[in-house]
Amino acid sequence: MKKLFTCIIFMGISLMSAKGQNPYLPLWEYIPDGEPYVFEDPDNAGKYRVYIYGSHDVLKTEYCGRDQVVWSAPVEDLTRWRYDGVILESKKDANGNDLNENGIGDVLYAPDVVEMKNANGEKEYYLYPNNQAWGRNGMVAKSKRPDGPFEVCNWDKDDPRKSEGVLSFDPAVFVDDDGKVYGYWGFQRSYGAELDPETMSTVKPGTEIVEDMVSSNRQEGIFRFFEASSIRKIKDKYVFIYSRWSENGEFGMYGTNYTLAYAYSNNPLGPFTYGGTIIDGRGRDTDENGKAIYTAHPGGNTHGSICEVNGQWYVFYHRQCGTNQYSRQAMVAPINVEVTEGPNGKVVISEGEYTSEGFYLNGLDPMNRYSAGIACYYTGPDGAKDPFPNFIFTGSYPEPRYADYDGKSNPYNLKINHNPMVNNTDGSIVGYKYFNLDKLKGKTTLKLVLELVSKNIEGSIDVMVDSPWVSKGGKRVGTVTLKAENTNKTRKYKVDVSGLVGMTGKHAIYLCFHSDVKEKSICDLHYLRFK
Repeated sequence: MKKLFTCIIFMGISLMSAKGQNPYLPLWEYIPDGEPYVFEDPDNAGKYRVYIYGSHDVLKTEYCGRDQVVWSAPVEDLTRWRYDGVILESKKDANGNDLNENGIGDVLYAPDVVEMKNANGEKEYYLYPNNQAWGRNGMVAKSKRPDGPFEVCNWDKDDPRKSEGVLSFDPAVFVDDDGKVYGYWGFQRSYGAELDPETMSTVKPGTEIVEDMVSSNRQEGIFRFFEASSIRKIKDKYVFIYSRWSENGEFGMYGTNYTLAYAYSNNPLGPFTYGGTIIDGRGRDTDENGKAIYTAHPGGNTHGSICEVNGQWYVFYHRQCGTNQYSRQAMVAPINVEVTEGPNGKVVISEGEYTSEGFYLNGLDPMNRYSAGIACYYTGPDGAKDPFPNFIFTGSYPEPRYADYDGKSNPYNLKINHNPMVNNTDGSIVGYKYFNLDKLKGKTTLKLVLELVSKNIEGSIDVMVDSPWVSKGGKRVGTVTLKAENTNKTRKYKVDVSGLVGMTGKHAIYLCFHSDVKEKSICDLHYLRFK
C-alpha cells in the first residue's frame, strides 16, 4: 500500500516546501547526523530517491528526540524534498508495554540504515536508531520500505524490555557485495565487527570485534577518531567517515570535533589509511590579515556521510543553529571523489565548501526572497577567539525558530519557516555564497532589499561582493544607513547595488555591520532579496 505523504498538506502549507538551498530542509526542521542513501522508490518501480536518515532535534534543551523521521527527494531534482513521516518511535517493549513508566519512550540518537535482500529476493531495510536507554543499546528495526514504518526485530529472548546486539554509540552497518554484514560504532574509541546476517546485530560466530579500528583522540596517531561512524564502499575501497578531533593549532585554530574526516582501506575492517577533512563545520577561513577564523558556528559536534547522486558526489552534514547544540540543521556540499583501484590504490576526497547554495550548484537566484538564516558566513570582530566552553559568539548567528511539534497526526505548525540573523554587532559579517548573477542579465539597475528590525542603535551595513575586505578582492557596492529607531517593527531598507549589474557567474555577497556602539546588536536581519 502506498504511503500517503506525497501531497500531504498541514494547516494549508505543503510539506514539499523544502527548496534545496542550505539548509536544504525547511528551516523549522532540525535533522542532524544525516545518513544519505539512494533507494528505489517503493511506489514507482525504476525510479529512485535520495533518503536522509538522521536524529530529530525537537527537545530544544538536549540532543535529538523521541522519534525519527525521514525526508526524501527524487534523484533528478534535489530541490524537491518531501516529508515522508515518522518511521520509528521507541515506546513499547516486545510485549507491547511502555518502556518507561510515563510512556514517553527513549531518546533516539544518530541512526543508520541498510538495504539487503531476503531469501525470496525481496528488499528489506534495517534501521539502527541508536537509543541509549539501559539495556537497549543496539536496537534494530525492520521494514519492507525505505520510508518505514520500522518495527524492532532484535528483542532479547529472555527480557522483553532489552535488545540483543553489540552495536552501541553511533552505529553504522554495511552489507558487502558477497553478502557479509559489518558493523561499526564507538565514542572516542572505534570498533568494528562482522555481524551475523541472521540477527543483523550480534557478532558472527567465529569472528571477533576489532577494537581501536582507527586510533582515537586519546591515542597517538593521525586519525583522532571521536565519534559518528559511517561506512561506504566505492569501487574496491572501503571508506570510513567519522567525526575527527583536530588538535589545538591544526589549521591555525583551536581544537574541536567539528570536522568530518575519512580513512580508507582494502578491507572492511582495516587497516585504514588516513585521507583528510571532508567538511569543517566552522566554515574555516582567513581574515584580511591572513589569520585563521571561523565563519560559522565556532564549535560543536558533526556527523554525516557522502553519497553519489546522478554522477555527482555530495557530503551531507549538519550545522548548529543558535548558541546551543540542540537545533542542528541538514546541510550539503558537492565534493569530488577519486578512487585508484588495486592493492596500492588511494581514495582522494576534496574538502567541501560551507555555502548557502546547497543543491543549486550554479548559485542561488538573486531575484528570490530568502530568509536571512540561509547565511553560510557569519562571524564577529574576533572570529579567531576560542569559543569554549560556552560557544561565545562575538558577532552574528542564526537564531532557531521552532514549529510546534507534538508527534501526532498534525506534527508541525508550519507558519514558521525562518531563521533571523541576530547579534549583528559592530564588526560582524553575514555572507551568502553564492548568487548566480547571470540571472540579472538584461537589468540596468538593481536594489538590495533588507527586511530588518532596528535595535535603536545608529549604524550602517556595507554591501560587499566577493570578499568582506577590499584587500582580499572585495568591492563595496552599496551602504545601508540605520537610524536609532525605538520600534520592534520590521522595516524594509533598500540600497542601490547596480554595481552588480553586468557581473556574470557566481559571486558571494557579504553584509558588514558598523556602529560606534560596541558589543550590542544593531538589528535583527530577517529577509533579503534583490529587486
